[in-house]
Amino acid sequence: MRHALQKLLSHEHLSREEMKNILVGITHSDYPNEQVTALLTALQMRGVTVDELLGFRDGILETGVPVPLRCERYIDVVGTGGDRKNTFNISTTACFVIAGAGYKVAKHGNYAATSTSGASNVIAQHGVKFTDDIDRLNRCMDEVGIVYLHAQLFAKAMKFVGPIRKALPFPTVFNLLGPLVNPSQPSCQLLGVANLDQMRLYQQVYQRLGIDYGIVNSIDGYDEISLTGDFKVTTNHYERIFRPQDLGFECARPEELVAGATEEEAKAIFDAVLENTALPAQKNIVLANAAFGIQVLERGNKALEDCIAVARESIDSGRALATFRRFVELNS
Repeated sequence: MRHALQKLLSHEHLSREEMKNILVGITHSDYPNEQVTALLTALQMRGVTVDELLGFRDGILETGVPVPLRCERYIDVVGTGGDRKNTFNISTTACFVIAGAGYKVAKHGNYAATSTSGASNVIAQHGVKFTDDIDRLNRCMDEVGIVYLHAQLFAKAMKFVGPIRKALPFPTVFNLLGPLVNPSQPSCQLLGVANLDQMRLYQQVYQRLGIDYGIVNSIDGYDEISLTGDFKVTTNHYERIFRPQDLGFECARPEELVAGATEEEAKAIFDAVLENTALPAQKNIVLANAAFGIQVLERGNKALEDCIAVARESIDSGRALATFRRFVELNS
């Protein structure tokens, strides 16, 4: 750690292996909190490199609980969080729409940090019990096509830095790691980011990991496709700015995306989308995010309008709702 701090003070970069070893050392309580704080502060001031981010990812996965799923191709749909927009559970709802359309999903998530309801909040609101039992998770994937992986059961390293992160008045590299440490290591991911700098960073990370990806950012600062204005998408196959009208949708108003003041209000919106009784804008936002996830799963070979039609059929036919109800049955 002393060597790493000296390198950072000299404006040098740390290698992927160095960062992995530091993360493992943190889980062994090898370093005083002051040194870990200094490391996180220096990285935040300078900006983390791709190798440094991958090194911390490697360390979290190595010290965590792996989830070997008996399924070759599946997706995680997730946002970086931190956009402070307090949107309803768009990514989580989109995951059940994708699963209802017959695709496989391994959703990784946690409780809310800056919004009313995170993925784990809305899932728990329905009586679901989180599990790290691999057999149960595989049975759920086999029978329903979707599993939920509650981050706190798998990323054991996070508890060692929790108090330090809480004490610091700024985000750290750990805020970037959530989307990268799904313990099942999916080969496909749709990621929402809050700004274009993050988009470039994650694009380089995904290219190094060799997975199929889509990264989305709404130009007005949402870490998902909000349909409140133009949004940018970059994938393995293209990089483009879209307007809501390009997808056949009207522009949404920001107030139509808000989760509400309580977990119960967020749950009601989640349920309404799956039950096909939500506001048109709420349904459209979920359709848009689900459609880009489907396109990633299809390796870019399915036209976007066809992906939207598949997502719409998942809701309109009731399959998305049936998938969720069966998921709750198996996990309660």
